[in-house]
Amino acid sequence: MPTLTVEGFKTVSVDAGKRLVNAIEQDAGVDILHACGGNARCTTCRVEFVSGEPSQMTKAEQAKLAEKGLSGVRLACQIACDADMTVRAISRLEGSGRPDPGRTPDPAIQPAPEWV
Repeated sequence: MPTLTVEGFKTVSVDAGKRLVNAIEQDAGVDILHACGGNARCTTCRVEFVSGEPSQMTKAEQAKLAEKGLSGVRLACQIACDADMTVRAISRLEGSGRPDPGRTPDPAIQPAPEWV
């Protein structure tokens, strides 16, 4: 089982293959945003990797980050936990003014991943 560390929160073991956005929220107990429901449309689930950043990226993540002009961050909804990772949760419900973090993302990466 991979371990996930979210800076400022506890380190937890997560099921291999679990979506990072769900692991951050459900296992680490962090109020990460996912306004679009984890479909690579909004960038509210963005994280900064401290260590363990995956080398692969989905086409959907690549396109959304380019569209928004973002660098140095990744979309947690487009990453599967398949190795130990340490991240900073950038967009959290606390202080966002939003009523909720968004619809719970599906267990599988959406849209269906095409890897670059």
